[in-house]
Amino acid sequence: MASDKLVVDQKEEMPSSKDMIKVIKKSHVKPNKKLGRRECQLVTFDLPYIAFYYNQKLLVYKGSDYEGMVEKLKEGLGVVLEDFYQLAGKLAKDEEWVFRVECDDDMEGVEVVEADAEWLGVQDLTIEEGTSTFKHLIPYFGILNSEGLSRPLLSVQLTKLKDGLAMGCAFNHAILDGTSTWHFMSSWAEICRGSSCISIPPFLERTKVRNTRVKLDLSSSSVDAAAANGTNTANGNEPSPQQLRERVFKFSEAAIDKIKSTVNATSLPIDHNGDDEQQQPPKPFSTFQSLSVHIWRYVTLARQLNPEDYTVFTVFADCRKRVDPPMPESYFGNLIQAIFTVTAAGLLSQKPPQFGASLIQKAIEAHDAKAIEERNKQFESAPKIFQFKDAGVNCVAVGSSPRFPVYEVDFGWGKPESVRSGSNNRFDGMVYLYQGKSGGRSIDVEISLDAAAMDRLEMDKAFLLQEDY
Repeated sequence: MASDKLVVDQKEEMPSSKDMIKVIKKSHVKPNKKLGRRECQLVTFDLPYIAFYYNQKLLVYKGSDYEGMVEKLKEGLGVVLEDFYQLAGKLAKDEEWVFRVECDDDMEGVEVVEADAEWLGVQDLTIEEGTSTFKHLIPYFGILNSEGLSRPLLSVQLTKLKDGLAMGCAFNHAILDGTSTWHFMSSWAEICRGSSCISIPPFLERTKVRNTRVKLDLSSSSVDAAAANGTNTANGNEPSPQQLRERVFKFSEAAIDKIKSTVNATSLPIDHNGDDEQQQPPKPFSTFQSLSVHIWRYVTLARQLNPEDYTVFTVFADCRKRVDPPMPESYFGNLIQAIFTVTAAGLLSQKPPQFGASLIQKAIEAHDAKAIEERNKQFESAPKIFQFKDAGVNCVAVGSSPRFPVYEVDFGWGKPESVRSGSNNRFDGMVYLYQGKSGGRSIDVEISLDAAAMDRLEMDKAFLLQEDY
């Protein structure tokens, strides 16, 4: 056993020698079959995320046979990489700074780290509050996607717990989005459960959706500036990481139904100035739109903004069915774009929730194939390294979807006890939505927020629906 150790917190909040994560072994997994050399150009949808950090996910499972679980995971990984071989490659660029994914049988493949933290139990990792411990259960903390030029595009850490296994995954966000991430995870689990092949192969021809050669020169200081993503908030401030708090709010199926019915039951006042659009019967609001405005309004209240302060709602929308021609759900890559809507904090909080829901609904519906094309052309004419502050002032930004089957990722020993995001790519107002572990229409809402605002949010009975539940 190697003696490598990672202290859980450098500030020695947990100084005991047992409170350490020991790295037991590092190895690499390649596709089981020889595939030869393959290349695939990154496209316009991929490039904005090149200077974000690796996208981190943590899945926690119960189980007593750590060695057996690890062996099954590594065996299944070798099989599933035959289809998802791009994850076993590296980033590369030509002399014009046009990026691509490059795969070769001689490459090392996916990095797998085996670690030991038997002083931690599964229950310790299902708490609603974020902890510094998570940071050391998921690899590549603070690693930029651009480092995929020399690092694996996927790193997996399998940590032994006293009663289970923590699976920390770091995906290079420059080559895939959330839909592709969970397609891969579900396919990997399918193989581990005994299937000889995956049911839905990935669609790997990303140039079918866009085939413009975009030159993205990272040799300047732009990447260094973007590296400040780790401390910058979307408000343009630069608090220390300790000023952000992370919290999971679990909304039951009944609570979600209550939020949706409330938003759909409210109505805006008739515009007596002759605005026919306002007088039209509103289109019903979806679960996503209803929950989004619920979060947006109460986060805005918790921030104690002035009525005239602007606040932005941002959602990273899946464009697979929006582009022309539409792409299959199995499209592997990034096929998302940020959609923004803005209003004054006073209007958002004082008007009925339908007001904010209407803004969100209109922005989402307006983002059609024409709008996507215009956004792509704009980026291609002046490529820009995205930073978190680009999400908007006083923003609430949603970067995941409760449609992702996160609690269905069963490798053969049951569903995960907890699914969380890592410490990368967090800022004041970042929200991840996951399907609730209890199933049905329940949704887990993972929020990163300024500590003072979070204190007020978690005490807000209206936000928590404690008056009725």
